Amino acid sequence: MRESRSGSRSRYYDREGGCIRLKLVRDEVVLSVERVSKSIGRKPIIHDITFDVRAGEIFGFLGPNGSGKTTTIRMLVDLIKPSGGRITVCGEDVNRAPERALMHVGCIVENPEMYGYMTGWENLAHFARMQRDITDARIAEVVEIVGMDARIHDKVKTYSLGMRQRLGIAQALLGAPKLLILDEPTNGLDPKGIKELRTFIRELADSGMSVFVSSHLLSEIQLMCDRVAIISKGRVIAVGKVEELVSQAETYTLWQVDDPDRAIALFAQDAGVRIVGESEHRIDEALIASLPGAIVTAMDPSGASGWVERFVAAGIGVQAVHRAAPSLEELFLKLTEGEKVG
Repeated sequence: MRESRSGSRSRYYDREGGCIRLKLVRDEVVLSVERVSKSIGRKPIIHDITFDVRAGEIFGFLGPNGSGKTTTIRMLVDLIKPSGGRITVCGEDVNRAPERALMHVGCIVENPEMYGYMTGWENLAHFARMQRDITDARIAEVVEIVGMDARIHDKVKTYSLGMRQRLGIAQALLGAPKLLILDEPTNGLDPKGIKELRTFIRELADSGMSVFVSSHLLSEIQLMCDRVAIISKGRVIAVGKVEELVSQAETYTLWQVDDPDRAIALFAQDAGVRIVGESEHRIDEALIASLPGAIVTAMDPSGASGWVERFVAAGIGVQAVHRAAPSLEELFLKLTEGEKVG
């Protein structure tokens, strides 16, 4: 699966040189999880979860540490058996036909394990021997895809964490999978590394590959993913497009005025307006800093223009009005009644 570029779009090729899914069938289900549960002894830890991952999308699996994300991933790749339900990859049942199902899957569960005393190339060659028909040419292709041409013959112990993560992804891509599963891929990366990884994952999805990303980082899921499943205490509590889920959370309107006390007194006379305290919201700190002293309200945004007129009539100067879009964190806390993430 080598890469070529046409304009701004990346294309990836399989080992026989055939271009993979240049024309995507966006509704095609690559991974299907149907009413899957898991118990250890008599204790249920995963409760009847259902979601699917479609062709060419980045699907986020969001939840705090201990919510059941890694347990679910281990069931997806047949490392542990579910107690109930069904998992299929490209129509193949993971439990009944694991070899056929998992030939479509590349996976990094938790941290990629590499041999530090070996070079990146030697590590890939080692893992290639565990699969069928992985040639040196194929190894060179995945090295080019992950952008490690310049360092692939250096020892892994000299790699940064970001480079090790890329090498792990190269390993997962050796078999030209249709589904790439990444468990907490941004753990330990600096902001530059996270941005580079996010861009790279988007390129893979644009090529037609489905990417399943598990994370407890709400901001990264919101920036990276097309759809998301939110899991809490072993239960999937919401599934949908990121923008659709975010729209369920409360939207804030920020007011910067020259007489905050009088403005707050006027707001207090309207039952449709709620003043939101600093401890109640999770608005981006940069936005708050750009509007010093702003009053944060929860209200119908369509009423903002009327409030500007009321303030002007009352002799209150309005410097700025800003609508703050909610985040996945707002939704998560609403759905889980305040459960912490991370």
